[in-house]
Amino acid sequence: MTYDLLLKGGHVIDPVAGRDGIADVAFKDGKIAAVSEKISDGEAKETRSAEGSYVVPGLIDLHTHVYWGGTIYGVDPDKIGRASGMTTAVDAGSAGAGNFRGLVDLQQSRTDVRLLAFVNLSYPGIFGDLRAINFGEAEDIRLLNVPHVVKALKAWPDKAVGIKIRVGRSTTGALGAMPLHLAVNASEQAGGAPIMVHIGADMPPRIEEIVDPLRQGDIVTHCYTPKMNKPLDSKGKLRDCMIAGRERGVIMDVGHGAGSFGFDICRAMLEMGFTPDVISSDVHLYSADGPAYDVLVTMSKFLCLGLPMVDVIRAATATPAAAMKRTDIGSLKVGAAGDAALLEIKKGPVVYVDAIGGEMRADQRLVPRGVVLHGKWWSDGMAPTLKGGK
Repeated sequence: MTYDLLLKGGHVIDPVAGRDGIADVAFKDGKIAAVSEKISDGEAKETRSAEGSYVVPGLIDLHTHVYWGGTIYGVDPDKIGRASGMTTAVDAGSAGAGNFRGLVDLQQSRTDVRLLAFVNLSYPGIFGDLRAINFGEAEDIRLLNVPHVVKALKAWPDKAVGIKIRVGRSTTGALGAMPLHLAVNASEQAGGAPIMVHIGADMPPRIEEIVDPLRQGDIVTHCYTPKMNKPLDSKGKLRDCMIAGRERGVIMDVGHGAGSFGFDICRAMLEMGFTPDVISSDVHLYSADGPAYDVLVTMSKFLCLGLPMVDVIRAATATPAAAMKRTDIGSLKVGAAGDAALLEIKKGPVVYVDAIGGEMRADQRLVPRGVVLHGKWWSDGMAPTLKGGK
């Protein structure tokens, strides 16, 4: 047999290849082996029909917290992956240099989904929890060790994709934006590794102090935050720092989470043409059962907000892969990792909830109909039941 697995007759969307139409996709030895209008069933050991489904690259969630059992916020990446079609979970700073090995080695050894991670500037990573231990991981200068971050980035080049720093009153405290400048210094020492910076809900510092230091290829997460430090001013206009950031190539990431995404803010920004570069969930202990759930639910919200399907798929495949400088994932091109998600648009009433309790009533939702991981059929897909809707 030429191939291990063949997906037949699906609507393939691969923004990297510019493909948007019916095609067959074949897998061999854990990689994409062929994409063509017609591949014979007789060439594959296993054939599965994809008719009526979209076949897209395995979804990449650029902002997750999946150090399950290692930090208070961690959730099971395989459970999330089966529910959403996520085949690559990118942990956003749960671990720092002091415990990074536990995430990328020990956690990966018991996890099917591919794990990548941003190294937290704080040596122990995220250890606090506002519901239990009210202590920000970056509010004490003694925890911010640049040499150790640089060392971790160089020690795990295939797993460590950049530096994470949460900037805001609850995480950096009196230090304000100063830890962000330490992260920039660490990035420069590590050869320009991208920085993902979280916009804290409350000041200090101001959003301008968070966005202005960022360079081309750095990432702002929570770009539609509805909290005090929101990207719109008191007159509802987009702040200059957001405009200037986008112009110089700063990547704008959704990072939905449990408190960092608002429909009203998002609608206003979309109407201004400020669409997301990356759609991510910020799934963690307090958002996995709503309001974020997973990357596919977050993608569904943007589809219902009017973002075209191809752009929705691009924001969870090609763009996050490019942000991490990874050419092996995020595409169905021949030779890429053998990951794919089979998605269906389920029609019917649904109620979506944002991170501050706002509701959006819609009539469609993306659901998984199958997941291929490492070239093998991994899951039939198990979409979560949304609270308040279907």
